[in-house]
Amino acid sequence: MSNEKKKMIVKSKEFSFGTDNEPLELDCGKTLAPVNITYETYGKLNQAKSNAVLILHALTGDAHVAGYHSETDKKPGWWDEMVGAGKAFDTDKYFIVCSNIIGGCTGSTGPRSINPETGKPYNMDFPFITISDMVRAQHRLMQHLEVSRWLSIAGGSMGGMQALQWGVDYPEAVNSVMAIATTTRLSPQSIAFDWVGREAIMSDANWRNGEYTDDLEPDQGLAIARMVGHITYLSDEAMDKKFGRRLQTKTKQSIDFSRNFQVESYLEYQGQQFVERFDANSYLYISRAMDYYDLSKKGDGDLNKSLEKVTSPFLVVSFSSDWLFPKSHSKELVKALRNNNIDATYCDIESSYGHDAFLLEIDTLGKLISGFLASRTDEVNKNVK
Repeated sequence: MSNEKKKMIVKSKEFSFGTDNEPLELDCGKTLAPVNITYETYGKLNQAKSNAVLILHALTGDAHVAGYHSETDKKPGWWDEMVGAGKAFDTDKYFIVCSNIIGGCTGSTGPRSINPETGKPYNMDFPFITISDMVRAQHRLMQHLEVSRWLSIAGGSMGGMQALQWGVDYPEAVNSVMAIATTTRLSPQSIAFDWVGREAIMSDANWRNGEYTDDLEPDQGLAIARMVGHITYLSDEAMDKKFGRRLQTKTKQSIDFSRNFQVESYLEYQGQQFVERFDANSYLYISRAMDYYDLSKKGDGDLNKSLEKVTSPFLVVSFSSDWLFPKSHSKELVKALRNNNIDATYCDIESSYGHDAFLLEIDTLGKLISGFLASRTDEVNKNVK
């Protein structure tokens, strides 16, 4: 008998709205309809509907958080080590939901979706979206799933931004929040990196003001954008351990401008892989939404005021080598929460992985998450009794 673990097979689902009911109102003043949301679910919703957990993905993620789409799939979902039976997000205990954001390119309505007014892809006619708009669409999905209150909402990086926004915009619908490797607003340096990535895309001759075709896309520009972004996800220590200054071959190479160093080849590979699964216009819209995200705007620039209506306890996690969203950002959030008498548990995990640590530090982060979810479940059950 084979010792190989049985694969968890999951199917993507679709939820559409806005055709026969209210369109999605956006912060830019426009509306979006129809709207499609691709999502996946794991585990079962209990009778009390009190065990639902929403997981929110980062910039280039999607709804496929765990498991496989078929027995022949070789690569599982992006947080597979965290979601499943007996794992941190235990599917024997919790009903896990993960949705692809609007503006995305893996099923949910985005720039490459068909504009019903023209019968052609929206491209750059797609309306500007914000993190709040993403959350507003997810709230529609919540109603569709007949979940009245999330046991917890968890997200890393941009997913953490969405989780924070949920706590502010829909406090009555959130029992707890797990904000991991995230921030209440991007730093000028992060905005600068995003700008360089978008410039690379828009400078590609194939971009054509966003009107590219499926067989002639701005692949080079998108690959460069991915390379720039990927550098920010790693720490100097992680890159030194992984690549050092090692050359591609042990033979002596002449000094030229080809990819001689291993780190150069790695980045090129990351760029090539990325263009096969992501859309250039989506990258523009989503990264810009991150740039404009500032949770303190809700309180006219005062973060304390923005969090006044928050009622749920928080688990806030940062990582020691994350220079993209450093621990100072998490500490600022925790301070503002505690100023509002919100129960906020904070942990800075020692790690050399940089920003990517939230995807890699499975053991330590997993224990924090499973413990936090268990305590929230106990609290919910206590109130039910």
